[in-house]
Amino acid sequence: MLVRPETSPDDVHGMLVAKGILTARGGATSHAAVVARGLGLPCVAGCEGIRVSEEQHLFRVVGSDTVIKEGDDISIDGATGEVYAGIIKTVDADFDKETDLKKLLGWADGFRKLGVWANADYPRDARRAITFGAQGIGLCRTEHMFMEQERLPIVQKMILAKSKEERQAALDQLLPFQQSDFKGIFSAMVDPNTNEGYPVVIRLIDPPLHEFLPSYEELLVEVTRLETQGGHEAELEEKRQLLEAVGSMREMNPMLGLRGCRLGLLFPEINVMQTRAILGAAAELEKEGKILHPKIMIPLVGHVNELKEVRRQLEAVAAEITTDAGKPIDYKFGTMIELPRAALTADQIAPVADFFSFGTNDLTQTTFGYSRDDAEGKFLLKYVEGLEEPGLKDKVKILPSIRSRHWIAMVLVS
Repeated sequence: MLVRPETSPDDVHGMLVAKGILTARGGATSHAAVVARGLGLPCVAGCEGIRVSEEQHLFRVVGSDTVIKEGDDISIDGATGEVYAGIIKTVDADFDKETDLKKLLGWADGFRKLGVWANADYPRDARRAITFGAQGIGLCRTEHMFMEQERLPIVQKMILAKSKEERQAALDQLLPFQQSDFKGIFSAMVDPNTNEGYPVVIRLIDPPLHEFLPSYEELLVEVTRLETQGGHEAELEEKRQLLEAVGSMREMNPMLGLRGCRLGLLFPEINVMQTRAILGAAAELEKEGKILHPKIMIPLVGHVNELKEVRRQLEAVAAEITTDAGKPIDYKFGTMIELPRAALTADQIAPVADFFSFGTNDLTQTTFGYSRDDAEGKFLLKYVEGLEEPGLKDKVKILPSIRSRHWIAMVLVS
């Protein structure tokens, strides 16, 4: 069981081998919950009844003397949010044996108007999604591929490169890995009866680059330790340089910092490599007689000019690959509407995009000013269930009042 205060993309190695995930912070839309759902793992996110100590490799239960150490057995129920000491009897889910559920879903298929697409970052996720009835991949997050152990050192080399040539050399090393990833996902999404691929939406790199580097705090402790011990001058100098590089990339608010399309605008070669890998994989499978429909998503667009420029750069790459393939590839470029400004100016962005996806996590956070990792456990449920007010018989509910239909005067503060 992976137990963390909260998870981030660099925890993906532990997530892939874990039987379940438990975090002290977060909620139903946190990183841990979203990734666990995609991996088919049980997850309890935002368990505020525990205090996790990574340094001591244990967690304590609030209000008791109970301490669970690394190696102790625990069980979690992702449906109820309960955490048990020890191992409890469980039953493995088997979709093939759920005959009643399959019948119910079959009835729904006769009337539904909407298709259901899944999140999938690896071929095994895509295969599971098809088994469960998905008709496409709505989001494939490429940053998780960068976290694989044999690639992470190359990614870090690319990030820490001191020249464009050094960065390009690292990206050239990453290209075969990425192309193989996408080929695996596309292959898993091909209908064997028609040889036609289901739609796959692949998001270009989204998180800030420092998430792929060692923790600043951990590096600072390591440098201090080496300085105190002495006698490790070469290692100390290497760690100092790394600490300086990581420090220069730190941001006060990474969620609104150098990420998404902004990253691609400053370092276009990263997006170019990923687009080359996506369309190169599609071209390889097209030669085998498969018909594919890759969709490339440019994330975190807030202004139409951002999308125009990134798309201009990538269309040149797409034209080159299509020419080399000798036949057209049915690709599309689109964006994710995940910022309020993008939603309000969607009519300007739409002519430049072939499709829209809606990033409801970030859109909700930036619209309400909520943090998805803090709001649910701290106050959001109280907003819905109601606040205790001295002297009042009924609880005061905050969120239902927001749905009032009364018109009020509003001021736009810029």
